[in-house]
Amino acid sequence: MLTAFARAFKTPDLRKKLLFTLGIIVVYRVGTHIPIPGVDYTNVQACIDQASNGNQGLFGLVNMFSGGALLQITIFALGIMPYITASIILQLLTVVIPRLEALKKEGQSGTAKITQYTRYLTVALAILQGTGLVATARSGALFTGCTVGNQIVPDQSIFVTITMVITMTAGTAAVMWLGELITDRGIGNGMSILMFISIAATFPSALWAIKVQGNLADGWIEFGTVIAVGLVMVGLVVFVEQAQRRIPVQYAKRMIGRRSYGGTSTYIPLKVNQAGIIPVIFASSLLYIPALIAQFAGGTSGWKTWIEQNLTKGDHPIYIATYFLLIVFFAFFYVAISFNPEEVADNMKKYGGFIPGIRAGRPTAEYLGYVLNRITWPGSLYLGLIALVPTMALVGFGANQNFPFGGTSILIIVGVGLETVKQIESQLQQRNYEGFLR
Repeated sequence: MLTAFARAFKTPDLRKKLLFTLGIIVVYRVGTHIPIPGVDYTNVQACIDQASNGNQGLFGLVNMFSGGALLQITIFALGIMPYITASIILQLLTVVIPRLEALKKEGQSGTAKITQYTRYLTVALAILQGTGLVATARSGALFTGCTVGNQIVPDQSIFVTITMVITMTAGTAAVMWLGELITDRGIGNGMSILMFISIAATFPSALWAIKVQGNLADGWIEFGTVIAVGLVMVGLVVFVEQAQRRIPVQYAKRMIGRRSYGGTSTYIPLKVNQAGIIPVIFASSLLYIPALIAQFAGGTSGWKTWIEQNLTKGDHPIYIATYFLLIVFFAFFYVAISFNPEEVADNMKKYGGFIPGIRAGRPTAEYLGYVLNRITWPGSLYLGLIALVPTMALVGFGANQNFPFGGTSILIIVGVGLETVKQIESQLQQRNYEGFLR
């Protein structure tokens, strides 16, 4: 990997793309430290210091995706999460709405329209999430237990509230624009790169917090153990993310005039983790909903007490079991809507392709569905086990639920890193291709 980056910097046009990407990253990180108007920054920092050594409660996941900007209530507080949510919603609606499915099949022009719809939905979600964040900050619920939590927004007039929401929405639009700039003029997928940077930015402080909280050898043993476990997890994730089942496909020969076409062999790559990080995000978001409702609900009703006791603590058995089962369910659900065996079988039949030993048409679709279900089981169990690593950290080291090398962060960092390195290597091969004859 380091060799690929070194060779990329020696290539002039790739060096410009890498430097441009680094410049956008710097701009993004600067924006995550600029507070929005109407917020008392001193009180915000005081509440962050009082938040029980980094335990960020219900907003920990979103804060991780924003690079720590959410709890500091900066102009990029919402980060990339509205765009991620909008992309997932549009991808799910493509299966349900025929018009979106037709656009997807139109090629580049249809994809451009779906991207435009994603931008509009991102702005709408940013307005909703920004309004919710401002309301939470005004009520003091953003930092539970903070003595100055209800003084984060001193002026609670309508004008100040609208200004705060507009600022955060504009910040989300700016983040979306920066990501698209990286995609067009830089290296890799812009949104994925910004997500990678947001998560990686929280690593140093979280690692140092584990060292400070440690008791063995002044915390260095806990620190070293977390680093060792992280390296093992990275290796495991790389191994599984690269694993795939290759289904052979043979194309029959066709005679057109005096020429013979086809007769080639290829394969359909089915990844073990076909769903990626989406099931973990779905499960985490769904588990936050009852806890969020209980937090804003008044009184001491039985259902609120049960939720607070069982679905808000990461080390509770009911929470662990529910989280694991939701990940497995969403893994199968997302694979079912993202990969259509019937469509793949029809395309193969249209171009004269077949799987050796399997008849074309419906038998091929049934075979693809059978193989996909079988490899989704280990993929979903792998996602569930990786996502439960932060829970084990809660018990072993007293860390917060989004500690370094947690399931969500490792999956995203390794996935984005592998994809970016592959793109750099492919571009290097295009520029250094010497041909068959030297």
